[in-house]
Amino acid sequence: MHYNYNTQIFCETMHIMEGFLPWEWCLVWWIVSMPFLVLGILGLRNIMKENREYLPLLGACGAFIFILSSLKLPSITGSCSHPTGTGLSTICFGVYVTSVIGAIVLLFQALLLAHGGLSVLGANMVSMAIGGPFAGYAVYKTLKNTSISIYIIVFLTCVVADLVTYIITATQLALAYPAEIGGILWSLSAFLAIFAVTQIPLAIVEGCILTLAFKYIIQLKPEILIKLKVFSEEQIKIAFYRG
Repeated sequence: MHYNYNTQIFCETMHIMEGFLPWEWCLVWWIVSMPFLVLGILGLRNIMKENREYLPLLGACGAFIFILSSLKLPSITGSCSHPTGTGLSTICFGVYVTSVIGAIVLLFQALLLAHGGLSVLGANMVSMAIGGPFAGYAVYKTLKNTSISIYIIVFLTCVVADLVTYIITATQLALAYPAEIGGILWSLSAFLAIFAVTQIPLAIVEGCILTLAFKYIIQLKPEILIKLKVFSEEQIKIAFYRG
């Protein structure tokens, strides 16, 4: 299979398509995703048993992931891109719970919307439900206790989670299909170039949307964010009164 042909198939949607990755790579990404899913399921069980007051917020985070990641937006490069919506859940519930929410969303999309597929579900989980959230969470933890506005922190977290998802997907494709000339690095640069022009402004828009959603949560239920220790009570109060 030639590199240009791979690119053409992949460009139909940002989710890696069913049957597109070799089975060896499908297996690798399934294995990588499993520990996160196990830890995430345990985290969800604790929420459902001990902290059921968090369930409405959990549902809202899941809804953002499902709706935003279901949007297929045409790229000027001829591909399709979409937001991921994982940043808000990552901030509120962490990477492991977000990995389960993302896995559920990707499963429904594969079965009902023909986005992705079952064999490549592990790969899509690693990029959208695990890798992107992990990068966003690193930004959030780094900036959490600084004097930076929490809205800027939320914005940057969501933008990074979105962009890193696409970097990981491009890496997965480059590993599976290195170019005949230039190898993996050449393939990686080509796959990244396909989406960069569209995804950067799209990530910024996603960051704005989820920051506005976070602002609404602060105005509606600030005590939930304080109990979750998303930010300190003082930070939440400052954001609440400044609107």
